[in-house]
Amino acid sequence: MNITSQIKQPIFNEMELFEKKFHESMTSKVALLNRITYYIVNRKGKQMRPMFVFLTAKMVSGGTVNERTYRGASVIELIHTATLVHDDVVDDSNRRRGFFSINALWKNKIAVLVGDYLLSKGLLLSIDNGDFDLLRIISVAVREMSEGELLQIEKARRLDITEDVYYEIIRKKTATLIAACCALGAKAVIEDDIQVENMRKFGELIGMAFQIKDDLFDYSEEAIGKPTGIDIKEQKMTLPLIHVLNTCTPQEKKWLINSIKNHNKDKKRVKEVIAFVKNNNGLAYAENKMVEFQQEALALLQNFEDSEYKDALTLMVNYVIERKK
Repeated sequence: MNITSQIKQPIFNEMELFEKKFHESMTSKVALLNRITYYIVNRKGKQMRPMFVFLTAKMVSGGTVNERTYRGASVIELIHTATLVHDDVVDDSNRRRGFFSINALWKNKIAVLVGDYLLSKGLLLSIDNGDFDLLRIISVAVREMSEGELLQIEKARRLDITEDVYYEIIRKKTATLIAACCALGAKAVIEDDIQVENMRKFGELIGMAFQIKDDLFDYSEEAIGKPTGIDIKEQKMTLPLIHVLNTCTPQEKKWLINSIKNHNKDKKRVKEVIAFVKNNNGLAYAENKMVEFQQEALALLQNFEDSEYKDALTLMVNYVIERKK
């Protein structure tokens, strides 16, 4: 059994029912929209976000979920899908998880409108059922994701990112949605605000570790679905690079910044930058930070009684930093 199936095991029935409810939550009277949402549903990824919702809910409640849990998971997935559709337009990307993206098949205008549609469906699912507490959690996540993306664009132009700013970017861009999944999973089934906040923090820490792992893939030789050095080509400031920029000599820093700004399409130069980052402790430093976030997340789980849901979340935390792609 692969790792994702193991994690899914204690919530297998919930995930089956969730898929049905999620598909229903997307339906429209417009045939074109239904065609596109059908295409989206059949090309789903690992569905880690709904898994976080259900595992968290079952762990904090001693094994129960309710209709709010299903709605919360659907809202998260609707909004996450909307952001992916919009991201592909922003990045001018033609592929998503190995398939054609919506904008590649139906052009940008339709892709933007589909993203808007999914976002509004998510908001209405909460409003129509009076889940205003859950809607608040999700709306904060959407705001932060937008801020994180814009902060990254603003800083990438000047290549002046400090480690603190980098953490702020990835907290908003990546970690905030996983934090929302865990907070929402807890909030759907219990009223204990301290536990809800604990689970939000837990999700945030996993999200931080997840993004640093993604940064490290840029320096990997293994085939992971994206070419090595792509972040450098796109002038994205990742943790290994930031650390090396902050610790090398002024001369080396000048060469690095010049390489990223003016020679990021030169394959030989990109390889030299990757080698320089590796040789100057960039990867080891980032790996240590990733493990720190992972250990902090695991420590938060210790507050809960042992259960198969807690075990599955522990497996998920470890999978985040051990995955190969």
